[in-house]
Parts: sequence; C-alpha cells; structure tokens
Amino acid sequence: MATLAGTAAPAASAAGPGRLTRFFRYARRNPAFGIGLIILITLVLFSTVGMLFIDLRKAPYPLGTPPSKPPSWQYPFGTDAQGRNLIAVMIVGTQLTLRVGLMAGAIGIAVGTILGFVSAYYGGFLDGVVKWIVDVMLTIPAFLILVVIASTLRNFLTVESMALIIAVLAWVGPTRMIRAQVLTLRERQFVLMARLSGMNNIEIMFKELLPNVLPYLLAGFVQSVTAAILTALGLELLGLGSQREPTLGMTIYWVQKYSAILRGLWWWWTIPVIIIVLLVVSLALISLGLDEWSNPRTRRAA
Repeated sequence: MATLAGTAAPAASAAGPGRLTRFFRYARRNPAFGIGLIILITLVLFSTVGMLFIDLRKAPYPLGTPPSKPPSWQYPFGTDAQGRNLIAVMIVGTQLTLRVGLMAGAIGIAVGTILGFVSAYYGGFLDGVVKWIVDVMLTIPAFLILVVIASTLRNFLTVESMALIIAVLAWVGPTRMIRAQVLTLRERQFVLMARLSGMNNIEIMFKELLPNVLPYLLAGFVQSVTAAILTALGLELLGLGSQREPTLGMTIYWVQKYSAILRGLWWWWTIPVIIIVLLVVSLALISLGLDEWSNPRTRRAA
C-alpha cells in the first residue's frame, strides 16, 4: 500500500498543468489574445449585468425620457431625440448585436463544418459539387444578395430573422477552410491506422479528425461572428434592420436619420461607435490569438 501511495504522486504530477492553467499561460504569453478576451468579457458583462438595472418595458424605447439630454448623473450616456435613455439602449443593443453575430456565426460554422468534412473525406462527385458551389458563391457579391433579401423581408425583420438572413451565406468561407484542413488530414498515418483497426467513417471523422480540426473551428467561429456583426451593421445602416429593436446598427441609423451630428448631439453617436469599435477590435484580437494557436508555424514557444 505504501508503494502504491508513493507512486501516485509522481503520476499525478507527470500529467502536467490543467487545461485552465495552460489557457491562462497562453493568454499571458499572447497579449493580443488576452486583451481581446478582457474587452469582450467586459462588454458581455455590461450587456448582461446591466439588464438587471434597467426597465425593459420602456427604457430602451422611445418616449421613456426627455429627448436630447446630454450625459448627466441621471442619464450617464444622455438621451436621444426619440426620448430613449442611451445607457439602456447600449446595454440592450450590445446584447442584441452579439446575439445576431453568435447565431449567424454558429449556423455558418456548423453548416460549413458538415459540408467541409463530408466533401473532403468522401471526395469524388460529392466533393466536386461542393467545391463548385463554394467557388461560385465566392464570386458573387454576398452583401448585395443580403441587401435584396433584407429589402424583400423588411417588414418582417427581427433579430432572429436578421441572423438567419446573414447565415444564408455565412457557411461559404468555413466550408472552404474546413475542407482544406480535412484534405490534409485524411491521408495521415493515424487515419489509416484507424481504418485498419475497424473504425467506420463516422467514428474516424468524430474521434480522429474533429479533435485535430477543433482549433481551426474555434478560429473560424470567431471570424464568422465578426463577419456576421459587420454585415448586420452594414444592413442596419441602410435601414434594413428591425425598426423595433435598438441594436447598435439601428442606433447609428437613427443618428443619421435625425441628423445628430449636425445638431451637435455628440453623445448620441460617439458612445455606440466606441462600443462597436471595442467589439470588433476584441474579436479581431481573439481571432489573431486563436489563429496563432491553430497554426503550428506561428505558434510561440512556451
């Protein structure tokens, strides 16, 4: 019993640090990733914890407060020309914008992963069809297609429908990326050994290929979320968003519509622009960090 107890400690120490410890070490070694993660967490906390302190029935919507009031103790972010408390608009708008990006990015990366895995692993006619569709879709101006779709459904747009519209073309880039990675892995020795051991194709894809592609999936997911948020902002700046939802993009649309810059209402457009910049920069920094993690050639030494 003493021998067994004595050998247990070295075995536990040989396992090395836990995943959480390795994650913090990587964030410390990669300042861009750490800074981006801190900014994103701050925005998420702002948009979630802040919901506990606002009245969702009236605060983010028109006629809730006196219009066009500059920042003060009562209204820290001021109010807009429609009588909305801008701190409530920013809390709700940040959450809605993140929801659009996460929904569209998740759908895009999920569809892209399925198509990329199936086409690259099985090859043949199926791979040729998927590759042809992706190549054709990449030559089409995606934003113009989304403008046409959003214009057609303008009277029925919600945050969820906006995410679905963006997801219509959000799978093209992930499909191409995942297909390229699976093509490089399917002929590796560990896949051949898995086939010889009797594993079927589904087991090989889930147990052997998916863990090796996971870093690329995470990096691709962050990139898809960033692209979805920017696309949603572009559509909303054109007025092709939900008129009833105070997203960040629709806030900028109302700034344009009511000529806030010409009227000197600087707080109305400055604050949402700052939040948008912080959101996009944080996602870009996280994407750079994940790209370094997924790419062995650029991965830093411990």
